[in-house]
Amino acid sequence: MAKVKYYYDTENLAYRKIKPKKGKRLGVVALFLVSSALFGFLAFVVLLNTPFFETPKDKLQAREIENLKVNYEIISKQMEEATAALEAIEDRDNDLYRAYFNTSAIPDEQRKAGFGGVNRYKELEGYNNSDLVINTTNRLDILLKELAVQSKSLDEIAKLAKDKEQLLAAIPAIQPVKNEDLRHMASGFGYRSDPFTKIRKFHAGMDFSAKTGTPIYATGDGVVQRADNRATGYGNHIVIKHGFGYETLYAHLSKYNVKVGQKVKRGDVIGFVGSTGRSEAPHLHYEVHKGGEVINPINFYYGNISAKEYVLISKLANQENQSLD
Repeated sequence: MAKVKYYYDTENLAYRKIKPKKGKRLGVVALFLVSSALFGFLAFVVLLNTPFFETPKDKLQAREIENLKVNYEIISKQMEEATAALEAIEDRDNDLYRAYFNTSAIPDEQRKAGFGGVNRYKELEGYNNSDLVINTTNRLDILLKELAVQSKSLDEIAKLAKDKEQLLAAIPAIQPVKNEDLRHMASGFGYRSDPFTKIRKFHAGMDFSAKTGTPIYATGDGVVQRADNRATGYGNHIVIKHGFGYETLYAHLSKYNVKVGQKVKRGDVIGFVGSTGRSEAPHLHYEVHKGGEVINPINFYYGNISAKEYVLISKLANQENQSLD
C-alpha cells in the first residue's frame, strides 16, 4: 500500500491529503520500466559471457588454447633434453677433443652468453599466456646460440684433426733404407772424421751403407722439391718438402725414381743407392731439416723398426767414427 502524504492548510487550520499528479506518476512508472529493461540487458550480457552460455566458437578457442599449453609443455621438456645432450657434447668438446689437440677450451661465458640490447620479445607481450611464450622463446634462442657455438667448435676440431692427420703423415718417421738391405749403419749425426781430409767436422746426417741399386724410400708424405746433382758434394740427390717445416734430403743416388713436383707417400721408392758426388763407397746420406735447421734423424725412426733395433742403431750412430762423405 502506497504511503499517504499530507500538507497543513493554514487557512482552514487543518491537514489535508496530498494528491499526486497523474503525469508524475506516469514518469515514475516509465523510469522504473527503463531501469528494469537496462538491468535485464546487462544481466543478459553478463550471463552470455559466462561458461554456462559458451558458444561453439568459444569452446573451440578454449580447446585450442589448452592444446597450445600442452604443446608448449612438450616443447619445454624436449628443450630440456636437448640442452642436457648439448651440455654433454660441450663437456666432451672441452675435456676430450680440445685437450687431445692441445687447444684452449671454450669458456662457459662464451657458450652461454645472453642477448643484450633491445627487448627481443616485445611483440609477444600483452597476451594471456605471454609469460609462457616469452620464456619458451627465450630458452629456444639460447639453445640455438649454444648450438651455433658448438657447431663452430666442431668445425675447428675437424680442421685440427685433418691437420693432425696430415702432420703425422708428413713427419719423416721411417728409415730410408730397410734393415734387411743394409750392410751396416756407417756413420751417425754429429762430429765425424772426414774420409778425404781426415779432419774432424760436423756431419749433418746419417750414412746407410748398402749395395748400389738398393731401393730408397720416402720417409714421409710430401712433394719432391729437387732431384738433381747441382749441390756441391751430394751428387745425385733428392729433396722432399713434407710441410709443417719438415724437409728430407737423400744424397749420392745412382738414379732417381721420381721427378720434381711429384707427390710421394711414405714408403714410396724414390731412388736407388749409389756413390755419386763426394762419396767414398756406395751408401745413402740422409738428412732431416725442421724449420730450416738440420736435426738428428735418429729421433724419427719409430715407424718401421723395433725397440731393440732402434737401440742398436742409436748406439752405432753415436760412435764418433769416419763418415762416408
